Amino acid sequence: MADQNFDIIIIGAGPGGYVTAIRAAQLGFKTAVVERDFLGGICSNWGCIPTKALLRSAEIYHYLTHAKDYGVSVEKVGFDAKAVIDRSRKVAGRMNSGVGFLLKKNKVTVIWGEASIDAPGKLSVKAARSEAPKGSLGAGTYQAKHIIIATGARPRVLPGIEPDKKLVWTYFEAMVPDRVPKSLLVIGSGAIGIEFASFFRTMGADVTVVEVLPQILPVEDAEIAQFARKAFEKQGMKIMSGAKVTRLEKGADSVTATIDDGTGKTQSLTVERVISAVGVVGNVENIGLEKLGVKFDRGTIAVDGYGRTNVPGIYAIGDVAGPPMLAHKAEHEGVICVEAIKGLNAHPLEKLRIPGCTYCHPQIASVGLTEQAAKDQGREIKVGRFPFAGNGKAIALGEDQGMVKTVFDAKTGQLLGAHLVGAEVTELIQGFVIAMQLETTEEDLMHAVFPHPTLSEMMHESVLAAYGRALNA
Repeated sequence: MADQNFDIIIIGAGPGGYVTAIRAAQLGFKTAVVERDFLGGICSNWGCIPTKALLRSAEIYHYLTHAKDYGVSVEKVGFDAKAVIDRSRKVAGRMNSGVGFLLKKNKVTVIWGEASIDAPGKLSVKAARSEAPKGSLGAGTYQAKHIIIATGARPRVLPGIEPDKKLVWTYFEAMVPDRVPKSLLVIGSGAIGIEFASFFRTMGADVTVVEVLPQILPVEDAEIAQFARKAFEKQGMKIMSGAKVTRLEKGADSVTATIDDGTGKTQSLTVERVISAVGVVGNVENIGLEKLGVKFDRGTIAVDGYGRTNVPGIYAIGDVAGPPMLAHKAEHEGVICVEAIKGLNAHPLEKLRIPGCTYCHPQIASVGLTEQAAKDQGREIKVGRFPFAGNGKAIALGEDQGMVKTVFDAKTGQLLGAHLVGAEVTELIQGFVIAMQLETTEEDLMHAVFPHPTLSEMMHESVLAAYGRALNA
């Protein structure tokens, strides 16, 4: 009989779970991971990665339709929706197999099934919905001194707009449509909603976005969100903020939404499909947490800075442990958790240094405090802005619409936040993340030499602009 005793068992093999398992194995722990659906979790299979594949196809299609702007002649530009989706699924499949390879390479045992914790140090696994891959363990009782919950999250469902997988989609169905709908309503303007709105609009759909809050992209800096909104509307996207979908009436192949526009008036909108992107909720049910007395915080598991719950031997990381619900946050939390278990000098995760990226067109990326949040803390600040229109590389790329914004503490020169909108800003943001991690001041950034011609020069110029020293604006 296979050994069923481990040092660490992780429940969930998403980006947080599998990275945690690998780091635990590296530290010498006998490690297992329990998974009920697919290795790599939502991120690799139905989220971060396959959506980027879809958006890449949309980006290429966009450039082909504007080829003449670059002096290039292209005839009969079009797309095959099935081929676009197939490519995205192949990318997801490659990620899935890659995770399996990494777990095997690091000698992590995979237990295929659905886990519940019977008591600290003991859990039961029942058969999974999917057939267990060859070489993995299955249903049974397992023991581990440390059990780490990494069960992730699922789409939030609001009364009256419940997804039916045909006319009203979550991101699962939006990822694999049988065709691009002619018209689409997206409820919610967070990263998920805006990315799908951007994809389908680029592919020709008539897209309307409804956001209950006054600002789209609610977690972003207000100035950046407003810039993005203007860009989306210029592309033909219709946006209603401060509005609420109160009812959905389904037809044979269409949906009619009743929308409260926030002024006391209502209007009807008929579309072929609806995407509900109103956030996610942690997968905390059916794990046995209530009977163990594990504490919750607003629907997620309450943890300290090291992933520890109030019950010794039980830990939680990633989406199920609260916001920000990002794959890279989950991965880092998992590493901190197992390093703390090992007794290493682990440091709690500083959430303000976690970057957020939205891969719409234009892209959006940010880290740290927004301008308003810094003001709300009573800080005296200096703000720098630099436009893409002042950057030679951006102009050469034909992507001269965007902005880099930096927020500094006026007294200390501490970089408090950075907020970007425009081409490839999701790749630029890490420079500011590292600067914040190293507690870099404005002087350090001013003295750094940025290569020319690059988009990164705008990062330098934004810092200079905060102190009245911009050279190209």
